[in-house]
Amino acid sequence: MSFREEAREWLAENCPPSMRDGRGGSTGGGRRATYPNPDLKVWLDRMAEKGWTAPMWPSEYGGGGLDKQDAGILNEELRRIGAGYPHGGMGLSMIGPALLEFGTEDQKHEHLPKIVRGDIWWCQGYSEPGSGSDLASLKTRAVEDGDDYIINGSKIWTSGANFADWMFCLVRTDPDAPKHEGISFILFDMTTPGVTVKPIKLISGMSPFCETFFDDVRVPKRNVVSEVNKGWTVAKRLLQYERTSIGGIGGGGPTKTIADYAKDYVGEEDGKIADPDIRDRVTAHRITDRAFGLTTRRSGEEMQSGRAPTFLSSMFKLYGTEQNKDRYDLMLSFMGSQTLGWEGEEFDRRELGVTREWLRSRANSIEGGTSEVQLNIIAKRILGLPD
Repeated sequence: MSFREEAREWLAENCPPSMRDGRGGSTGGGRRATYPNPDLKVWLDRMAEKGWTAPMWPSEYGGGGLDKQDAGILNEELRRIGAGYPHGGMGLSMIGPALLEFGTEDQKHEHLPKIVRGDIWWCQGYSEPGSGSDLASLKTRAVEDGDDYIINGSKIWTSGANFADWMFCLVRTDPDAPKHEGISFILFDMTTPGVTVKPIKLISGMSPFCETFFDDVRVPKRNVVSEVNKGWTVAKRLLQYERTSIGGIGGGGPTKTIADYAKDYVGEEDGKIADPDIRDRVTAHRITDRAFGLTTRRSGEEMQSGRAPTFLSSMFKLYGTEQNKDRYDLMLSFMGSQTLGWEGEEFDRRELGVTREWLRSRANSIEGGTSEVQLNIIAKRILGLPD
């Protein structure tokens, strides 16, 4: 039996009907996860048992052990039935690949299977109130105390920290070293005494980001990833994984396309969007969206295989940011005043969602490194332009 036949047969038997035809969702997982649709938990457990939540990770760490070709076939078969992966998040897209590259065997065996199963939800402790684009100027300290480090300081814009089980964090372990040195990359449980999280409410009304404070947080030294004072190397690689992940927001599309939305609001003639200007703009957006989706596929395959993305991840992040912002700008242009609502019966749930998502899309140009930082990386590392 070919792998395609095996995958198709297994999916037919194991993918719940409510997870197909674009009706399924995904969850972050973790200790605090809830499953309003119990089928999602069933789907997660079945996929994790096969290792197919991380299909190209090595099987000894809970992954599927598939090669690039078979992982591509699995993706095709999932798309064929309209099913998606049952969970995502920073575990699969960021810290997991980083651990595959830099982690000890103990760290891999401790954390990777839990990521595959969706048992643990991760957050990222990078930015600080005075260290955003200049991340290497961070001041959160980790001081040796026997077999532990004692961490004091704070982080900001910590996505999902109020729901996270574990954090991967940058701390300064040598304050006398040059700023890009003397930084270590460390992991710790968010229930450790001294960790406090405060959500930040955004203009969209959501609170995906948080302030996180550390007051004498005790973390074992064995939780340092790679070498002490060499965390900047891990941090840069992980940022490439993050930028590749954020860059993917522009490529591929939801079950209902932007053209479908346009027809709902401006009407259609002979199956086409009635307004010729909107039709041209939507068509141009869909063409670039398709081209971008094909371009990012290679990077996605590299990330799934555990192979680190290159500096091209900055290009994907920049372009994906602009493409996502353009999508919501377009939707506002043809939905008109129906995108101005915040609450009330005159706006349906979809319209209220677009309002908030348009506001949220502005953060894409900041998170994971600002667009200005990405332009610098593209200029120096890809185009080789002089300073």
